[in-house]
Amino acid sequence: MNLQEQRSGRKILLGADGNALVNLVVVNAVLFVLLKFIYVIYQLSHMNMASYGPTVVDWFTLPVTIDKLATRPWTLVTYMFTHLDVLHVLANMLWLWMFGYILQDLTGNRKLVPIYLLGGFAGAFVFIVTYLLMPHTNALTSPTAFIGANASILAVAVATTAVAPDYRIFPMINGGIPLWIITAVYIIVNFAGMPVSNAHHYLAQIAGGVTGFLFIYQMRRGRDWSSWINRFFDWVENLFNPDKPALKKKKKDNFFYKVSGQAPFKKYPHITQQRIDQILDKINQEGYHMLTDEEKDILKRAANEEEL
Repeated sequence: MNLQEQRSGRKILLGADGNALVNLVVVNAVLFVLLKFIYVIYQLSHMNMASYGPTVVDWFTLPVTIDKLATRPWTLVTYMFTHLDVLHVLANMLWLWMFGYILQDLTGNRKLVPIYLLGGFAGAFVFIVTYLLMPHTNALTSPTAFIGANASILAVAVATTAVAPDYRIFPMINGGIPLWIITAVYIIVNFAGMPVSNAHHYLAQIAGGVTGFLFIYQMRRGRDWSSWINRFFDWVENLFNPDKPALKKKKKDNFFYKVSGQAPFKKYPHITQQRIDQILDKINQEGYHMLTDEEKDILKRAANEEEL
């Protein structure tokens, strides 16, 4: 098996540990089932259904007023995982799965969740700001809360398209459909399903899409917006991990000595199968662009040795 086949065989699978896409879908699905379960309990117990929203749902959706948000700050996160309608959650999860799978294939496993969260945060911020600044002439059409993963998914969709707009899917259809066309269809369908009079949701989702584009724009310039989020997740994970990974030591100089004006003697690390496997795992987790020059050189030398 050559190097390319090994890399392809190490793609993140459905049941792989730490699969960010699976984790996002599971969180959305579990929260949806939980809310529906409580809803059924309300019905079977003959409780006042009018109290279901204020007593249960409001603790997960994003309020539009600052004073209420101050008492429920966690809704900045929970709202982007909350759905109340079956068709809403199914449609969102299908779009998330399609764009998220492609994004993981292109950039690794540590970009999807940060883009999802940052897109949701941007959508929440714009939603609240526009609610406070824009006049509300019709109280019936004025939103009382923000709910759903639409802003987050639009951030993922735009980020995936910004990475590879000519990425082809469904290759059996005339050579494949470019990804940018699928994204355009998603945006049209998504916006068409929102009330025309509710500009807050439009602007919030646009903010999510802009965040996804800026994320990739900054990443190409060496600024990784996902680093602090991933460090936080690593810190939380290590709190419950007795075998904490040791801190990475500073890499030693690859040269035995330095001579100005001359090419120094460079020591080449020995290529082992274990070392190659570690590099391939890093590609799957973080993407090829995160490899060091030494790791790229090892892959190149390994490929050349296989051709001999």
